[in-house]
Amino acid sequence: MDRPTMDRTTPEKRHPIRIVIADDHPIFRDGLRRLLESEGDMKVVGEACDGNEAVKLAREIKPDILLLDLAMPHHTGLEALRDLNTGGDGAAAVRIILLTAAVEKKQMVEALQLGARGVVMKDSATQLLLKSIHAVMAGEYWVGRDSVSNLVQYLRNLMQSTSEESKQKKFGLTPRELEIVAAVVAGYANKEIAQYFKISEDTVKHHLSNIFDKLGVSTRLELALFAVNQGLPLKTIV
Repeated sequence: MDRPTMDRTTPEKRHPIRIVIADDHPIFRDGLRRLLESEGDMKVVGEACDGNEAVKLAREIKPDILLLDLAMPHHTGLEALRDLNTGGDGAAAVRIILLTAAVEKKQMVEALQLGARGVVMKDSATQLLLKSIHAVMAGEYWVGRDSVSNLVQYLRNLMQSTSEESKQKKFGLTPRELEIVAAVVAGYANKEIAQYFKISEDTVKHHLSNIFDKLGVSTRLELALFAVNQGLPLKTIV
């Protein structure tokens, strides 16, 4: 008697990807839930309206994927990510994809270093979000529009380009104004700056007034801190 043959064309039944959505806009959450659940292999198991609730649900439910809005009130996406990464309760195993309308490279680097597995823009096509979820579930990373297999190299390149952009940022300052800022950072008084650049003190004051307006600062200390924090391309004043 012949043994019955197995139908090898029948796909193996897999558990759906369990997803928690964290976003402070109910309409966005509802639309995203409907979109995801229209896929046969995804199931939304929880929704959060802020970062605190997202952390709580991730710890309680331990979903496969947490779709986490970067800009939420009370507790931002980065703060929630930091909490989950340092909680020591197993929630760090949750694969987190950040959703954002806009993101700076510095934030992207921080998010990936904190353990995010993906960063997806909110204006991306539906298929890109679905691709990002599947890529992350397969052990890949996803940034923007692409899958990333070598995160270390990607972060190295991203940080290098961020550093180069920072050096090029001048905030509309002229070459002379950048020289004045460098002198202020070096601790020179107006009279010393005037002597150094062979200009009048009134000219120095005029330059400083323009600099304050352009950078939105009101004191020399604020100006110096701004210059250092933003990495303005300043020449050394001896």
